[in-house]
Parts: sequence; structure tokens; C-alpha cells
Amino acid sequence: MRKQTLSLAALAAGTALALTACGGVQTTAGGGSDSGDYPTGAVNMPVGASAGGSSDLISRQISRGLSEELGGSFPVINREGANGALAAAEVAKADPDGSTISVQNASLFTITPLAVPEDQATNIDDFDIVQGVSRDDYVLVASKGSGFDSIDSFADAKGKVTYGTTGVGTGAQLACALTFNVNDTPAEAIPFDGGAPALTALLGDQVDTACLQIGEAIENIRSGKLTPIVVFGPERVEFLPDVPTAQESGLEVEVTQYRFMTVPKGTPQDVKDAIAEAMQATFETEEYQDFNAQNNLTPMELPGDEVVAQLEEDKQRYADLVEEYGINLGDAN
Repeated sequence: MRKQTLSLAALAAGTALALTACGGVQTTAGGGSDSGDYPTGAVNMPVGASAGGSSDLISRQISRGLSEELGGSFPVINREGANGALAAAEVAKADPDGSTISVQNASLFTITPLAVPEDQATNIDDFDIVQGVSRDDYVLVASKGSGFDSIDSFADAKGKVTYGTTGVGTGAQLACALTFNVNDTPAEAIPFDGGAPALTALLGDQVDTACLQIGEAIENIRSGKLTPIVVFGPERVEFLPDVPTAQESGLEVEVTQYRFMTVPKGTPQDVKDAIAEAMQATFETEEYQDFNAQNNLTPMELPGDEVVAQLEEDKQRYADLVEEYGINLGDAN
């Protein structure tokens, strides 16, 4: 693998450097595609996360690939907040000329609408989905001080189990809320503004457990600082082969996070085709495949229409589960 491909932990530690070197300052973008020569200027890539997080790193890796395949500049611009809604709003309002594109996360469209008023929810109809990217599964982990090491061990809890989440309306919140509701375990949600502070609190025994993306937790799992309990994907993940799924542990809980490339609604088809073809070429490189492996990402390189179908299915499934178990995500419980 080329030396420029780094792990989540390495780039998270170098946040300031990443922002300086990779486009922390917005660049005036130009686009257009009438000639079929795309891009004709810098293409901004807003990302709804801080530097060093999974969405940021994935965006930067794809940005590099697009630059190599298409030429031109694809600066990544961090617009963290509201589970990606701030970045999404910027993309939705942008000119549909290919000058603004964004890798977005599924939970913004499938879970956040269950936690906010309808008029505040981000609508997938405001975007065209160009290409699927990858899946980043959630894992329920416990601090060593908590003594929890399996779903069954929660039955011995003294008082409420506290669990950290990465914010309101996120997959981490839903995964944990479902786990403790389905398992009928008294529990209290402690929301944090992202995976990094939730992880810090867990390592400091400020919360008993947390639902985190695997890339955020895996180094501390491997070093023995955290105990993995279940993963929330449809099957075990190759990066944690000994950790059962929630379903294997008797819980009908499946919550996944995945990402995909979006453009403003109405972007010309030739622009979307150029982006999709360049992304597919990037996916085939050894560098990108090594990046996925280092960051514990499962490829989900589907065409845009298949991503839309998956989003619609997941949104309905989550809505049904929230109703069935009486979960109020807006209260972060």
C-alpha cells in the first residue's frame, strides 16, 4: 500500500494537519458539463463530520481517487454537526452542475427523521445518489470497569446500565436503544457529540457501554481496553470474527451505517456518469482496497438506484422497530 494511506486512529490524531493539507478552507468551485469535460474547476466536497472521523477519511480517500482519475481538485470541507445535516443542506442548495458533491451517511436519511420534526428532516429526494461506497458496522462495547462481557451479563446489572451514543438520531443511538429495550434492561443514554468523546468517556469508565462504529473502537478492543459484546450488522464482520451479531445473541436488532456519493438534484447525467466511473476505478486500486482493510470498512459499491432502495427499506424497518418498542429517539433514550 502507498504510504499516504493511513488508519482512522492515525488521521484522527492529526486533525489539524489533515485540515491544513486536505482542504480545510473552502475553495471557490466551478463546474458545468455541457462539453462533457468534467471537471472544469475545483469541486467542493462538504462532509458532515470533523476531521479524522470515518466519513471524513472516506471522503478524503475518494477525493484523492477522483483527482487521480479525472484531474482537477476535489477539496474536502468539514461541516460537522447535526449528524451530517449541515453538510447535506449545503449540497442540496448548491448549483446542480457538478461543482459540489458529497459522501453522505445513511443514518441521516433513515434514522435522524425519527428523532426530529418532519420539517427538519433531510430528504433523500433533494439529491441524486451516484454510487454506493462502503459499510461501517456498529459494535456494542463495554468498559473493563463495568464487568459486562455478554448480553446475558446485563441481567446482573446493579441499577441502570449507562450507554454512550454519538448523538441524537444516529445509528449508534438506535442500536443501543433497541438492544436495551429488546432485552428489557434498565438503561440510560448519555449522548456525546461524536464517536471520539463517547470513546473517551467509555475508556474513563464514565459510562458502562457504548455503541460505536467498529473503526472507532477496534484498536482499543484489540489492545484489551474494551470488551466487544455484539455487532449490529447482518453477519459477523471479518475484522472481529469472534464477536457475535446481535441476532446470534438472541436480539432482533440490525442497524448498519453505510455511505454513498450524492450530488444536488438535477445534476446532468454525464457528470454523474463521470463521477461514478472514476469512483469505480478508484475502488479497484490496491491503495483504496488497503484503505478499506486498514479502516475496517466493508465495500458496498452498489449503483445509485440500489442504494436508494436500501435506504427506503431501512427507513421503514427502523420506523417499525421504534414504534414496536416505544422508543423516543428525540429524547435520546
